[in-house]
Amino acid sequence: MKTTAWVISFWLAAAPAGIAPAQDRPDERLFRDAKLLLFDKQWAEAQTKLEEIIGSHPASPLRGQALFYRAKCLNERKGLEREALIAYKDYLGLRERNESLAEEAENSIIELAMGLYERGDKVLLQEVESRLDHRNRAIQYYAAFKLSYAADKAVAAKSVPVLKSIIASERNAELKDRAKIALLRISPQTLKGVPDDIPVCGPRVLKIRIYEKGGGEPRLSLNIPWALADLALSAFPEEDKAKLRRKGYNIDTIIRDLTRNKEAVFEIIDEDEGRIKIWIE
Repeated sequence: MKTTAWVISFWLAAAPAGIAPAQDRPDERLFRDAKLLLFDKQWAEAQTKLEEIIGSHPASPLRGQALFYRAKCLNERKGLEREALIAYKDYLGLRERNESLAEEAENSIIELAMGLYERGDKVLLQEVESRLDHRNRAIQYYAAFKLSYAADKAVAAKSVPVLKSIIASERNAELKDRAKIALLRISPQTLKGVPDDIPVCGPRVLKIRIYEKGGGEPRLSLNIPWALADLALSAFPEEDKAKLRRKGYNIDTIIRDLTRNKEAVFEIIDEDEGRIKIWIE
């Protein structure tokens, strides 16, 4: 049922305003054929149809959508990431464009640019950074989340102001929790001063406390819904993961043990390096 609804929605969204379905212009026939190929994930064949619309029917009301879906075809084809990024930017350069498709194009550019940056194309990092102050908050947030995964922590840290603004201003609890996990991924220090309210009631909460040698206040205090436990634990600082490995534990083991016994407290005490405590409440 869901698939049928998606197909109907796709076809209706693709139909140009003010044109009756009964009309059958050459550009419409090409676009109809392209839609079928897109649905079947025949990207190269769909791209050929879309490029014919773009090249042979420049005045077609379908040209804008053809540009977007051509970019999508390139994005789905291995080894054409740079071409796809340029194609998405071509779509965004249109004066008249669909806002929903434009948002998807922006997020696709972020995804592509980050992937190419990680493979050595450092210049493309600017495509991600420039969207940290985008007027559309969904695009801004996506750029911050993607940037938080950067191996270079100085680069990842550029997302911190946006991540903290999510925690301070957003009402969506899961979005706030994901922002906290992203900050943890960058550095536990970025969580200083970030409120970590404990829900009075609701789903179980994964609690993480990391103490320096000698005890006192934890250097890391984080409360995350159990549903996001694997994401939170995978974002653990590398030095703390190393402590776990030296004790014979890994993230999968911890999640499995806590899943089996949600009353358990997972704790590692090292006289030289401090203490890690993880439990569910």
